[in-house]
Amino acid sequence: MNTKINPQQIAIAGAGLLGRLIAWRLRLQGHDVTIFEAGKLQPDDTLRAAAFTAAGMIAPLSEAVVSDANVYRMGQFALQRWPQWLNDLPQANLPQQNPQLFFAKGSLLVAHPQDESELQQFENELNFVVPECRNYQWLSGHEIQTLEPDLHSHFLRGLLLQEEGHLHNREFLQQLGDELIRLNITIYENTPVEVDPHTIRTLDRTEKFDLVIDCRGLGAKTQLTQLRGVRGETLHVETSEIRLQRPVRLMHPRYQLYVVPKPDNRFIIGATQIESEDLSPVTLQSSLELGSALYTLSPAFAEARIIETDTNLRPAFMDNLPKIFCRPGLIIANGLFRHGYLLAPAVTEQVLAQVAQDHTILFPDLLQPSG
Repeated sequence: MNTKINPQQIAIAGAGLLGRLIAWRLRLQGHDVTIFEAGKLQPDDTLRAAAFTAAGMIAPLSEAVVSDANVYRMGQFALQRWPQWLNDLPQANLPQQNPQLFFAKGSLLVAHPQDESELQQFENELNFVVPECRNYQWLSGHEIQTLEPDLHSHFLRGLLLQEEGHLHNREFLQQLGDELIRLNITIYENTPVEVDPHTIRTLDRTEKFDLVIDCRGLGAKTQLTQLRGVRGETLHVETSEIRLQRPVRLMHPRYQLYVVPKPDNRFIIGATQIESEDLSPVTLQSSLELGSALYTLSPAFAEARIIETDTNLRPAFMDNLPKIFCRPGLIIANGLFRHGYLLAPAVTEQVLAQVAQDHTILFPDLLQPSG
């Protein structure tokens, strides 16, 4: 974007994925940015953004099947934007033992022989939602073993979705948090706020800004009543007995389990999407389903150590799609649902265009009538 920037004093409510990305890009453009975060920049177990619980998949084909073609197109944009943004992070911030954060190796869909119809159903639905998409490939059992030799040998058919990737999300959030500090962005932690045009209200003061950007996720529910929280549960395991090069999804009539490789022999496993705002620990049923399904992907997972279980709430509107509301002095960006890393680049760039008063509409469906 070549639009001339007039520096502004901008407040951002929320330091989750959207808040950090928008703050970072605005600071690089020369704006004076202040962040207000209800929890901590590097969160503990009591209050953290959904982006810390996520698996970090950039999966436009997989998510288009359960949403719409706009999600696919925004996901394509993300696959281009993430490598560009990561190149903007100072290399000194990256851990020497594992400097790579983004991987574009596709993702693999497999099904047990009795469930192979789920793969065909996936292709049918993908072709219906995105008829122009051809960036996937059917695989034989031998080809699956060539790609991922540590998977169970009983998988006879699979789909390789070449146009997908994944991101080491917690490591990225940590490094981006460090970069916000290095860029001298003012950050108020443990500071819940209410927002109005040009105005941030904390428990003990009111501050004025040229612009306020509300990225609080579910924290905005008191003012954005159409938001709801959707519970997600994940299981984290550690084992050196298995290697995966890409995310693997197990297609099943009742759930689609995903396994995503992470640094230090870790894997994150998830499948649950529960219409509840309950933040209590992972249920026994979910734990058993995730664990048993994981074992069927590879018996080597039997000796994996469970190092973490996690729950969080994904902020969502009724259609499960993100929205941007604009009024003079206030921009609200919310509703990433379970598509955080997939859709955040499109939402971020559209917010930046609004700040710059650039009338280029990248993704018009994101913009909502004011009011």
